[in-house]
Amino acid sequence: MGCGTSVAIETQVKKLETDEAVKSPSPALTIKAAVLIQRWYRRYMARLEIRRRYTWNIFQSIEYAGEQDQLQLSSFFTYMLDNFTQLHGNGPDLISQLLDPVIDPWLDRETCYKTISIPESYTGPRISFPLSVSDTNALLSAFKEQQILHARYVLQLLYETKKLLKQMPNVVHLSTSYTKEITICGDLHGRLDDLLLIFYKNGLPSAETPYIFNGDFVDRGKKSIEVVILLFAYLLLYPDHMHLNRGNHEDYIMNLRYGFTKEVMQKYKTHGREILQQFQDVFSLLPIATVIDAKILIVHGGVSDQTDLEFLSSIERHKVKSALRFPRRSLEQLDIGQSHRLGKRLRSTDGSRPSSSRSIFESHRTPSLRKRRCRFSRQDSGASTSSSSSSSSSCSSLCSPRTPSCISPQTYPSSPSTSYNVLQVPFLDSLSSVPLPSPPQQEQEWKQIVDILWSDPKTQEGCSPNTFRGGGCYFGPDITHRLLHQHGLQLLIRSHECKQEGYELCHNGQVITIFSASNYYEEGSNRGAYIKLGKELIPRFYQYQVSRTTRRLTLTQRVCAAESSALRALKEKLFAHRSELMTGFQQYDPNATGCVSVGEWAKVLASVLRLDLPWRTLRPHLVHLAPDGSVEYQSCFEDVGTGAPLSPQVAPNLAETLFRYRTDIEIIFNIIDKDHSGLISIEEFRHTWRLFSAHLGVAIDDRAIDELARSIDFNKDGSIDFTEFLEAFRVVHKLDIKDHLSEKMDKERCA
Repeated sequence: MGCGTSVAIETQVKKLETDEAVKSPSPALTIKAAVLIQRWYRRYMARLEIRRRYTWNIFQSIEYAGEQDQLQLSSFFTYMLDNFTQLHGNGPDLISQLLDPVIDPWLDRETCYKTISIPESYTGPRISFPLSVSDTNALLSAFKEQQILHARYVLQLLYETKKLLKQMPNVVHLSTSYTKEITICGDLHGRLDDLLLIFYKNGLPSAETPYIFNGDFVDRGKKSIEVVILLFAYLLLYPDHMHLNRGNHEDYIMNLRYGFTKEVMQKYKTHGREILQQFQDVFSLLPIATVIDAKILIVHGGVSDQTDLEFLSSIERHKVKSALRFPRRSLEQLDIGQSHRLGKRLRSTDGSRPSSSRSIFESHRTPSLRKRRCRFSRQDSGASTSSSSSSSSSCSSLCSPRTPSCISPQTYPSSPSTSYNVLQVPFLDSLSSVPLPSPPQQEQEWKQIVDILWSDPKTQEGCSPNTFRGGGCYFGPDITHRLLHQHGLQLLIRSHECKQEGYELCHNGQVITIFSASNYYEEGSNRGAYIKLGKELIPRFYQYQVSRTTRRLTLTQRVCAAESSALRALKEKLFAHRSELMTGFQQYDPNATGCVSVGEWAKVLASVLRLDLPWRTLRPHLVHLAPDGSVEYQSCFEDVGTGAPLSPQVAPNLAETLFRYRTDIEIIFNIIDKDHSGLISIEEFRHTWRLFSAHLGVAIDDRAIDELARSIDFNKDGSIDFTEFLEAFRVVHKLDIKDHLSEKMDKERCA
């Protein structure tokens, strides 16, 4: 038995040694496994980073393309103002009042808001002036509970704010010697939750907690009116410790497209017009820049090679109601028609053409209207700001005309002995060459403000037109260094651009971009941030993200959600330009095979859409490949369709134009629909669309427009239901429809 026991023990020992050998692999195998896991993880994260970057590029490209569309819309408003026949006999419409405001004696009276009574049924916040801490606390509590401030209080608040801002300089100088720290916030864009979170984390504005909000308080978000009311209320409560810079969205033309005008008219249907006019005045009175301890410059957009802080301090900023409208007298000095003909002759002798222009387009005017406008301009110096705005195709930019280095007058020889210094001005769908005049004072002031509000930094040196965004310029590190050195500054803080981490440093740390609206493009797309500066002037960054769901999502889930949203927007863009894309594809497909090479497909998209995107990388998400590796280009449009079927009599080119300019038409019709009934007359529709098509140069005859109007008048009562019209021209994703139907079927089975 002893021998048997010994054999059993030896067997168990050998088994244990074998198990230990399996459980404890050699160091070489361990290292190899770790390397394989690390390599896999790095590849996974690299692919995720690529998806994150092109998603970001899609969002940003479409956003900036929308701003270029806004320039075209602002040009149409001027064109419409010149040609729109008053369809109502009760005075000028909202467009006229916004673009060329006539002084309203009612609004100028100090007690105008007192004529508005507050009913006993009103349950919102009640405030008194001068404001106290209890009033601002009441506003905070009311806005958290989704309450709306009464129109009387809004008008009184705006009136008091306007009085205060009139006393303030263009460039505000602050010192840290009287406070521990100054908090600097970037774009909020109507995100009330972000503002409330900043106040929660950093403290409410007070003498101990001063703030600088660097523009773009409104638009895009759904709570713009609440955000700007809170900011103005704290400005009145703490005028020495609350500071507001103007942004490019503190502009009534931008507000027409990006939501603030619509929000005000929906929340204040009775007094919305008066409130908007007051906001227009208040926005134009906001300071342009802030300087801390004579060392840190804070502006919304950026600078250019012509930025002069001393000159900026002396301009009359309230005259620039909108940076999108070029000073009228500057363009009236130019003979556009004659210069257009001259430009054609010059271009025929020189095949090259500048890729962008730092000027803007003024629509045609009838002689009588032009004379009437000139008389008004002479009578009231403020009318000079109601100038014609710019519009350009996506290849040109609304920027101030500029001498070197941002843009040099182009010399086009018409003969060996003569030359012309000319300026490229967008004229309809082409560029006109016009003589470059010496800029008057008003134009110089406008250029300074445009550059401050619209410019972006770039890594390359120099100053060039911001063709991507359509306004201002790109300024390089040399421009930043020169400006800071010239004025004895050490740092430039700006906003204007969404950054994934909420902030970004560039130009060797001399430029900081701060952006305070989190989840700007999509849930989880970016963080918000703010800066705190103490006496040592060393910036410290604080990040946050307003979300109830983002924290529960993994990084992969957040990237997937943002990517899906970006691709949806991109497919809608493709659908809106379907005919142009198909024409481009067919040029490379003479045999009508329905296929082109990947390179040809990418080339057509880049030339038609003019979006700076990695099309080859995005190809798997947008189109299918044929067995031979070519692209089936019609598959670009198979995942999207129209919201409602159109009448077969509606011309395809008219339908596509309506799809493309749906947002602009919605803005125009909302303005025409004064009583907010959701109905507009067929005559209004015809008249407006004829002007719109004429302005865009779209070849659509009156018969096609009348047929479209009749097809949209569903109940044949002579009016068009605007909601149904928008539904008909809405891009619908077919995959969404399938998902909706499957969910509906699942619910029916469960029932």
